[in-house]
Amino acid sequence: MKTKTPSTAFRDLAPGIAGMALVGSSVTVSRSLVDAPLFAVQAVRYAAAALLLLALARAAKVPVLRPRGREWLWLAGIAATGLVLFNVAVVRGVAHAEPAVIAVAVASVPILLGLIGPFLEGRRPSRQVLLAAPVVVAGAVLVEGTGRTDAAGVAWAALALGCEAGFTLLAVPVLRRHGAWGVSVHAVWMGALVLAGLTVCTERPSDLLKVGTAQWAAAGYLAVMVTAVAFLLWYRTVAAVGSGRAGLLTGVAPLAAAATGALTGGGVPGRAVWLGLAVVVAGLAAGLRAPRHAPSPLPLRESASP
Repeated sequence: MKTKTPSTAFRDLAPGIAGMALVGSSVTVSRSLVDAPLFAVQAVRYAAAALLLLALARAAKVPVLRPRGREWLWLAGIAATGLVLFNVAVVRGVAHAEPAVIAVAVASVPILLGLIGPFLEGRRPSRQVLLAAPVVVAGAVLVEGTGRTDAAGVAWAALALGCEAGFTLLAVPVLRRHGAWGVSVHAVWMGALVLAGLTVCTERPSDLLKVGTAQWAAAGYLAVMVTAVAFLLWYRTVAAVGSGRAGLLTGVAPLAAAATGALTGGGVPGRAVWLGLAVVVAGLAAGLRAPRHAPSPLPLRESASP
């Protein structure tokens, strides 16, 4: 079987760009949930997103296949790392480090995706993407800035980075059979179940009664736009262009976060942010242009496909 060459057409990149823009907007929205019960609100968020995804899949007549064999492990891994542990790492991390430290760590994900993703897809890493990834990361660091931390903060930041990478990498083996719809649906309902269990074990479900209207509105936005919609858009691009090239698009998230902050009263961004914007755009232009030669496929990967 011939290995499919990843596309670089804008129509394939656009969903991922939109998805990362939504993720970036969640930074400002999530601030209103700082005082809300962590696991309980997130459990409601992901449960609502799962129901919405199922309803949309049925309306669109898209079949959601039942996982089989090792697919359960891959999908559970997405839920455990990309949804549950990531949220824990961010919340616990900001107790030991300034938010910019966590953001910078997460912004380094293009390098991991560019190195590891192609191997999971049966291709060699693209030199073009590997050269562009540090440029995108450098631009994101300029946008986010830096901050103070301690050893625990560094550990939480590293965990957040690994979880962010896992959200994409663990989907690669199951995207071919399940597609963006199936991966999104299964990862989200599994994540909701784990978070519900954590709520029962570590929080009081009755605390949900204390959540205010504005906080529920924020949770609703996260459920609909940042979970249901953004997940579908992101996995569609990963399936179309490959995880390595898609990883470069994560540089859009900090730009969207800065823009959302400015529009919601955060003031005009400083010169470092504008410089970061230019650097990210340059990195994306370099990494996403059509390659002269497609990366060579790796041998013996056909048998590893689900």
